[in-house]
Amino acid sequence: MSGIQNHKAFVIESQLQAAARGEAEALFDLGLAYANGGAALAADPVEAHKWFNLAALNGVEEAKYCRADIADTMTAREIAEAQRRARSWLAAAAMQGLVAA
Repeated sequence: MSGIQNHKAFVIESQLQAAARGEAEALFDLGLAYANGGAALAADPVEAHKWFNLAALNGVEEAKYCRADIADTMTAREIAEAQRRARSWLAAAAMQGLVAA
């Protein structure tokens, strides 16, 4: 893995850790990362929708628009899967005391 790829992987891991702490901007940044993809991360609209949804729930206004934009490119099944993943993430975070149940 090149130095740039290592750095990008580190940034993604850092954002995942920040998201686990409930940092709303990290949730949004993960949505952007999955929406756009790149060297360290493949584009994944389902994951992007999940993270935008979580960011929107945490008050990031722009995430609502990004979620709607990406939803326009997704099937109903993909949107349902993204919502299921968001609920699963919330449940896991609640079990760890990171968000209210």
